[in-house]
Amino acid sequence: MSKVLMKGNEAIGEAAVQAGATRYFAYPITPQTEIAEYMSRRLPEVGGVFLQAESELGASNMIFGAASSGKRVFTSSSSPGIALMSEALSYITAAELPCVFINIMRNGPGLGGILPSQGDYFQATRGGGHGDYHLIVLAPSSVQEAVELMMLAFDLADKYRNPVMIVGDGLIGQMMEPVDFSVFKPSEPTDHSAWAATGAKDRKPNLVKTLYLDSNSAEVLNQKLDKKYKEINSKERLYETYNIDDDTEIVITAFGTTARVCKSAIDQLKEDGVKVGLFRPISLYPYPYPELEKIGASLKVKNILCIEMNLGQMLEDVRLSVHDSKPIHFYGRQGGIVPSPEEVVTEVKKLL
Repeated sequence: MSKVLMKGNEAIGEAAVQAGATRYFAYPITPQTEIAEYMSRRLPEVGGVFLQAESELGASNMIFGAASSGKRVFTSSSSPGIALMSEALSYITAAELPCVFINIMRNGPGLGGILPSQGDYFQATRGGGHGDYHLIVLAPSSVQEAVELMMLAFDLADKYRNPVMIVGDGLIGQMMEPVDFSVFKPSEPTDHSAWAATGAKDRKPNLVKTLYLDSNSAEVLNQKLDKKYKEINSKERLYETYNIDDDTEIVITAFGTTARVCKSAIDQLKEDGVKVGLFRPISLYPYPYPELEKIGASLKVKNILCIEMNLGQMLEDVRLSVHDSKPIHFYGRQGGIVPSPEEVVTEVKKLL
């Protein structure tokens, strides 16, 4: 298939369709509403179901119900909308249901505005809901990567029976880029008959639940989930390095579209002979701690600079990776302001 020029939100929706998702429930909120608009047209063409809920609370519980039936199902929202869905996310994770949530992040806190931000890092990776649970969290830096990670998300959700969240700042949803949907081939939806609530004809009923009044049973569930998270941490770490070699002296860490800004800055700095490279986590959970730790342990690396569109949320994971063995610095913009390559160049030169 040749490349197609598409807006990020619409490309994400099409990727879900090509991954076999047939159920979508959501409530509009900028800057991701085009996903709902696209799905309202597209899903009927493939025999799927689109339903605009009365609120984010309603949409997230519809996801709970549809995922319980074993269908490939997803929803999308933005920052405060995801906050409203957090209770259902905790329930869905406890019930071990596969589904995909998309967060096209806007600035905050509070209602904020429609401009891009990366202020939901804590919300996504530390769990917005209650209890000990984790989402698999993936952060694309381009529309093409958003398509590929969207397809991968359904495979991972099925593999681990766990929700997966795609986090992209508002730029990912609104920018237009050429995409090739044939690059990544998602697997067929797995057989969910062993646990899905599909009607108990000729078999014993399957029970999907999250209520465990007995403390021993509740502990068994938590330990089962913990075992799953340990497997995810060992097998699903994704990351990219750019211009990092044995002579790198400054390592920039960034995720999402901010990493693209940093690549432009690195290209400028290379012309000045600055030995600087980029470490970009693609999976925010599981975070690639061992890989960043190894890079930070290099004798040549003198400084690590974390660039984000927030007040320093991924910065905590960078510190956990490097264990403060090297000086760690931070530069961030907030309120929907995207750091420019020139700003990154200035921050790097301060470290020389």
